[in-house]
Amino acid sequence: MRAAVVSEAGSPWELREVRTPEPGPGEVLIRVRASGVCHNDVWLTNGVYPFPPIRPMIVGHEPAGDVVAVGAGVTSRMVGDRVGATWVQGGCGRCDYCSLNLPATGQTAMNCESPVLTGMTVQGGHAEFIAVRASSTVLLPDGVSYEQAAPVMCAGYTALSALRAADPRPGDRVAVLGIGGLGHLAVQFASAFGHEVVAITRSSDKHDLARALGASAVVSSGEELRAAGGADIVLATGTSYPAASEAMRGLRVNGRISLASIDPHGAFTIDPSEQFFAKGHRVSGASHDGLQHLDEALKLVAAGRVNPVTESFACTDIAEAIDKVDKGAVRFRAAITY
Repeated sequence: MRAAVVSEAGSPWELREVRTPEPGPGEVLIRVRASGVCHNDVWLTNGVYPFPPIRPMIVGHEPAGDVVAVGAGVTSRMVGDRVGATWVQGGCGRCDYCSLNLPATGQTAMNCESPVLTGMTVQGGHAEFIAVRASSTVLLPDGVSYEQAAPVMCAGYTALSALRAADPRPGDRVAVLGIGGLGHLAVQFASAFGHEVVAITRSSDKHDLARALGASAVVSSGEELRAAGGADIVLATGTSYPAASEAMRGLRVNGRISLASIDPHGAFTIDPSEQFFAKGHRVSGASHDGLQHLDEALKLVAAGRVNPVTESFACTDIAEAIDKVDKGAVRFRAAITY
């Protein structure tokens, strides 16, 4: 099969012929039709994070395609099913965290001693075929294309998990910090649920886009958010924790901020002068918080209430796609077709 392989940290992604995997017990083999590019894929391969130990090194945790084979014991999936696969396949089952018997979520990835992570500890989705645990897949609704589904597997899953983690209530005003791969979906999710949405971005070229996605107002900082009436919820979807810290200035009394992305360099801090304790503010973290959120996200896409904005690339153009993602030149998510 053809796969996008990275030989070592900092080296380019190259399309190569590698062995096609076979599904083991409890696994399905997916013929990948589209695979989204998460910025964490780029950070993994350019050395920001420790280089994964898998060989050949194939990253990617946003694949969508067709089940072409099932392993022993699989009854939940059938050949011909249209599915997407997620980042977290499961835990090791033996460590202290796994002894809690919690569902496989992003929390598993960060706390299990030896988690099974697509594109990080096992081969990922930037290939023509991928074998994954059947329990980590979701069925794609009719009418959702592979290119639409791919970014929902991580970006959409995370964005909706972040909104749910913030405990939204009727009438809440929601601010979305960062209008990128996650943020453009978070704006649409919040709008689809009837919330007034404010976009926070310093990129002037995204103002009209944010409004087209459902934002009623656009500001550039937490201070401007406060001046514009504040928000009950801030969804921090960008990659700057200092920006998330500053955005808290726009939280109303009893407001909540949900951190939904990773900053590999900066730190999230709480300014004591802002009277955090007296305002009843809450800070929560969000990742992939349960497949029910992913299923809900896909149904919103199927209903036409949320539209992932993607730029599609043929797998032969993988190097160009990664370069554009690394430079922030893709709006809003790259989808590689195989």
